[in-house]
Amino acid sequence: MARVLQNLLVFAVGLAFRIRLLGYWSLIYGYCALCAAGALLKLCWNVFLRPTATFQWGIRESPPACLNDTSLGTHCYVRIKESGLRFHYVAAGERGKPLMLFLHGFPEFWFSWRYQLREFKSEFRVVAIDMRGYGESDLPLSTETYSFEYLVTDVKDIVEYLGYNRCCLVGHDWGGTVAWLFAIHYPEMVTKLIVLNSPHPSVFADYTLRHPSQLLKSSHFFFFQLPRFPELMLSINDFKALKALFTSRSTGIGRKGRWLAAEDLEAYLYALSQPGALTGALNYYRNVFSSLPLGQNCVRSPVLLLWGERDAFLEQEMAEACRLYIRNHFRLNIISGASHWLQQDQPDIVNTLMWTFLKEGEGRKSYRN
Repeated sequence: MARVLQNLLVFAVGLAFRIRLLGYWSLIYGYCALCAAGALLKLCWNVFLRPTATFQWGIRESPPACLNDTSLGTHCYVRIKESGLRFHYVAAGERGKPLMLFLHGFPEFWFSWRYQLREFKSEFRVVAIDMRGYGESDLPLSTETYSFEYLVTDVKDIVEYLGYNRCCLVGHDWGGTVAWLFAIHYPEMVTKLIVLNSPHPSVFADYTLRHPSQLLKSSHFFFFQLPRFPELMLSINDFKALKALFTSRSTGIGRKGRWLAAEDLEAYLYALSQPGALTGALNYYRNVFSSLPLGQNCVRSPVLLLWGERDAFLEQEMAEACRLYIRNHFRLNIISGASHWLQQDQPDIVNTLMWTFLKEGEGRKSYRN
C-alpha cells in the first residue's frame, strides 16, 4: 500500500508540473497571438492611411559624425577564439587602470554610454561594447546562440581578452540582465555591479506573472517571439516605431532631462537600419522564456541599482524587490522624472550617483553571507 501511495504521489507531482508547464507556454503563445493580431491591425491601418510610404525605409549608408567623436574613445575589435565572434568596442582611459565595462540595452549599442565614457575615463579604463548581434559586432544567425549562457560567456571572454580578471560592471536594460547574470555566475570577476532600469531576472519573472499591469507593459516580449513580423513593424514608415521609442512623450529620452539630439537619433537609425541588425537585437527576446527560471539567483557583489521613476516599461516596485537576492551592500536610487533611458536622460545625476557608490567602502571589507 505504501508503495502504491508513493507512486500516486510521484504521478500527481509530475502531472501538476506538466499542467503548470502547459499553462506557462499557453500563456506565452496565447499572448503572442493577441499581440500579433493587434500589430496586424496596426499594419493594415498604416497601409490604408499611407499605402506608398508604409513600406519605404532606407539603410543609412554613412555614420553620423558623433559616432567618430574622438573624445569618446578609440574604436577597437576583438575576435574571441572560443566563439569565433568578432566584437566591436570603444575604449578610453589609461590601460592598466581598473576596468569599467558597459553593457547596453535594447535597441541600443555602445553609443548609449557616451556620457559615462567621458566621465569615468579619468579613473578607469572604460570600455563600452557592442553586444553580439548589435552594431559592428558579429551577428550570429541562430536564435539559440542568444541564450543567457552565451551572453554571459561573451562578457567573461571580453574581460579576459582585455587583460583583466575582474571589473566594475555596468549594464542597462538587456545589458543589465546580462550584468546580473554575470555577477551571479562569476562573482569573483565583479568588484562592483551597477545596474540601470533592469530588475534581477528572477524578480522580473515572478513579478510579471503576478501583476497584469506589468504583463501588459511587457507585451513586446511576446510580440517579439514571432519570426520576421516584428522586424517589419519596426521598419515601416522609415523606422517610425524606433524613432517614437526614443523621442515620444510616453517612452522617449528627454522628459525633464536632455533631449535626444537629431544627430544622436541618426546614430541609432544608422546602427539599426543595417541588414540583419533588427533580427540580432530581437533574438535576445526569442530565447528568454526558455532560460527562466534561473538555477542560481544570489548576487555577492556590492550593487547599485539606478531606476528612472517614469520608466514606461518597468514598474518601480520591482526595484526594491531585488534586495532579496543580494548578499552584499545594496543601494537603490530612484531618479525623479527620469525615463527608462536614464543614463542619457539624466547623465549628470547618474554619473554623480555612480561616483558616490564607487567611492563607498574603499578599504573596507565587504560583507558576504
